[in-house]
Amino acid sequence: MFEMFSYDFMRRAFIVGILVSIIVPLIGTFVVNKKNSMVGDALSHSSLAGVALGLIFGINPVIAAIFVCVIAAFGIEVIRKNFAKSSDLSTAIVMSSGIGLAAILSDFVPGAANFQSFMFGSIVAIPDIELYTVVVVSMIVIVAYATLYKKLVYIIFDEDGARLSNINVGLINKIFTFLIAITVAIASRTVGALMVSSLMVIPVSCAIMVSHSFKKTVINSSLFGILFTIIGINLSYYLQLKPGGSIVLTGLVVLIILMVVNKFRKNN
Repeated sequence: MFEMFSYDFMRRAFIVGILVSIIVPLIGTFVVNKKNSMVGDALSHSSLAGVALGLIFGINPVIAAIFVCVIAAFGIEVIRKNFAKSSDLSTAIVMSSGIGLAAILSDFVPGAANFQSFMFGSIVAIPDIELYTVVVVSMIVIVAYATLYKKLVYIIFDEDGARLSNINVGLINKIFTFLIAITVAIASRTVGALMVSSLMVIPVSCAIMVSHSFKKTVINSSLFGILFTIIGINLSYYLQLKPGGSIVLTGLVVLIILMVVNKFRKNN
């Protein structure tokens, strides 16, 4: 296992992978509990449009993806207000728009291979600027998450009560929307835009099955994320597999095992 650490690109892959595997499930715990699991899909597809724009205009793709994801995330909130009775419709509209825009822009991207690396992830090809971007964004997400944790929990489980307690629900929701956007954007580079939502949902699903409180679910979701990332990167290195797919499928296998064990316990 330690042989891979002799390579600089593998050391960077582990740093980026661990950071992303911490913050994506952290955000995912609140996204899942808000019953809005598909938002990861919508923003990840929108991030592809940002990547394409970055590659076309010579801007760092991750920075461009963050910019587009932020616009898309707040777009979901604006559309949701116009379809109050069908809140999931806003997510579907933004996801469709992101896919359509990415498809059109992909024809103008110089070098299709670079664009495809964002679709399926390229954690072993992270340049220094993107490493620093991931570190900075991860610190922002972790600090904001820790600062707003109690208020976020209150809002998720009793939004009306939070308002009566003088919590600025609108502002907190806007900040959380921003955190989702930047988290999805940087994760697109590591596990791939097409699989970000899986890393957001599968570790949380595993954590729910083994945890007895929301706080433990939050902690365990990140621990599962780290576990899946470490195993996935090792599998990709030794078996020559795509890292993003290896990470996601590792999580899926663990989830299936937990479901079987859980069902066995209930039957006995």
